[in-house]
Amino acid sequence: MRRLYFVFCLIIYRNYIMKVMVDRMKNELTQGPVAKTMLRFAVPMIMGDILQQCYNIADTVIVGKFLGADALAAVGSAFALMTFLTSILLGLAMGSGTVFSIRFGQKDDTGLKEGILASFTLLAVVTVVLNALIFLGLDWIIWVLRTPEELTGLMRDYLMVIFAGMIGIFLYNFFASLLRSLGNSVVPLAFLAVSACLNIVLDLWFVAGLERGVAGAAEATVISQYVSGIGIAVYTKIRFPELLKRERRIRLRLSRIREITGFSALTCLQQSIMNLGILAVQGLVNSYGATVMAAFAAAVKIDAFAYLPVQDYGNAFSIFVAQNYGAGKADRIKKGIRAAFLTSMSFGIAVSVCVFVFAEPLMTLFIDAQETAVIAEGARYLHIEGSFYFLIAGLFLLYGLYRAVGRPGMSVVLTVVSLGLRVLLAYALSAVPAFGVAGIWWSVPIGWFLADIFGVIYYLAKSKKLLRSENSRI
Repeated sequence: MRRLYFVFCLIIYRNYIMKVMVDRMKNELTQGPVAKTMLRFAVPMIMGDILQQCYNIADTVIVGKFLGADALAAVGSAFALMTFLTSILLGLAMGSGTVFSIRFGQKDDTGLKEGILASFTLLAVVTVVLNALIFLGLDWIIWVLRTPEELTGLMRDYLMVIFAGMIGIFLYNFFASLLRSLGNSVVPLAFLAVSACLNIVLDLWFVAGLERGVAGAAEATVISQYVSGIGIAVYTKIRFPELLKRERRIRLRLSRIREITGFSALTCLQQSIMNLGILAVQGLVNSYGATVMAAFAAAVKIDAFAYLPVQDYGNAFSIFVAQNYGAGKADRIKKGIRAAFLTSMSFGIAVSVCVFVFAEPLMTLFIDAQETAVIAEGARYLHIEGSFYFLIAGLFLLYGLYRAVGRPGMSVVLTVVSLGLRVLLAYALSAVPAFGVAGIWWSVPIGWFLADIFGVIYYLAKSKKLLRSENSRI
């Protein structure tokens, strides 16, 4: 504990030293070179989410190596459920962050502060309700996921612990979204760096050293989540006291709650639909047995890690657009769209090539080389889906654009098109003997492609109206 406290103090001190740089970052999204500004803002977000993935990557690697394929399958299936439920909090935080960015661009201090209070209250209530529902319905959830009987005990052990970390997830995502909306993407990265390293160390200690099984992997993740969540909350309170200070004129107003709810609900719905679709596919995957489950669990980690940079670039692009939308700078938004498209497409193609070529070596990072059947199935998944990352790169940009200009409903529509078709095609194609499990893998890029086409056509038809800032819209 003393070492943990010392590391925490070092991070706080380091961020005080970075004060001048952070102050500069608060205004630079509405000025300066467009492409360079977006990239400089996006890089810490990308690095931060890569570190966040390390929570689950560490679980997967260590569980796979030390506890075997059955434990890996259980943890992987639980990860899909955890991702779905936490996406509700993430969606609310992202939607709130977009409102914060617009208010910041408008220089509306009162609206920003009241929005922060309303958003924090809303997310706190949702977190408590979710936790209660999860623990009451845990056995039913495991049954819905069609978990094989031999894996239900392992999955229950993991889920009972992992969901205790939801308050830490709420704290981190809320304060990270707040800081990013002000143009500060460096501090969330710093806290995640400490948390990710701690998670890996505790994973090895609890699983390999103390032999606590899958519950130990979950305990390591939960402790790390609380370190990042509480740490960034304390930092924000110290560094930006004016944003969190209770003032007589700043009250919890019903109108602000409606504003945050109305804007965030659709973003939350979008995130939930994305992960609900994945969860529905997880149930289909589970029906093929432990080998396919283990292959999917490992391949999905590689998959998410591979396209995570374009996902975060899309989120950074959204904040860039929101600030400039609030400031009424339509020409700057258009330049940002062009620069973001070229950057995302280039990166998506480059990553696709790497994943396609190194699919099997990447699988052996998570699975013992002797598990040849698991590795072969996971490589087949990566060869199919990994060839089309440029499609999801475009989709993330469309999500971010529509969210930033006050049209989160369009993001929901694109998500329904992408995920709805994915689920339908997964069940339809996998039922054809010529496709089998491969039909599940092919359903993903087809869904991305059709959603991209729909989103681009809508933008071309509505671009002039979309980019015209109306302060009353949100």
